Amino acid sequence: MILPIVAYGTPVLKKKAEAISKDYPGLKDLLSDMQETMQNAQGVGLAAPQIGKSIRLFLVDASAFAEDDEKGEYQHLKDFKKTFINPTIIKEEGEKWGYEEGCLSIPTIRAEVQRHEHVKIEYYDEHFKKHTEEYDGIAARIIQHEYDHIEGVLFTDYLSPLKKKFLKKKLNNVSTGRINVGYKMKFPKR
Repeated sequence: MILPIVAYGTPVLKKKAEAISKDYPGLKDLLSDMQETMQNAQGVGLAAPQIGKSIRLFLVDASAFAEDDEKGEYQHLKDFKKTFINPTIIKEEGEKWGYEEGCLSIPTIRAEVQRHEHVKIEYYDEHFKKHTEEYDGIAARIIQHEYDHIEGVLFTDYLSPLKKKFLKKKLNNVSTGRINVGYKMKFPKR
């Protein structure tokens, strides 16, 4: 089932999410619904807060980078599809580099964000098997972006006050539903 994605300005997006247990009610269906929702919106990641659930869970699917890759830089992401439950970033390191990010909860807005090139993360997969893994480049960036969601941080929080001021009208349009996107959204109550 395709779920609505909550828009910028919805309080759940700014709240630190809670850990879940392997007995979380309806977890298998939730993961399936989140996967379908992410694909429908053509996203490369989706965190539970983006569908209104304040739990420490996110999905990534970076295969789109490999599909659009004419230079062959991103072929290693062809099968990069993962579920991260109760993740903890152990280490972020390496030189910070800028890349223009977007977000399904903040459609129509993109901005350059500086992030570390390397990340080490501990998490549980969909079978509640524990993993500790390291990622670089785009994979690390996607993970850091989605991890921020479960910490109550949005990519716009990294922007300078001047850039935020410049985007204020666009952000207001997102939070009030004055946007046109190709997927279901839920806007903050006014």
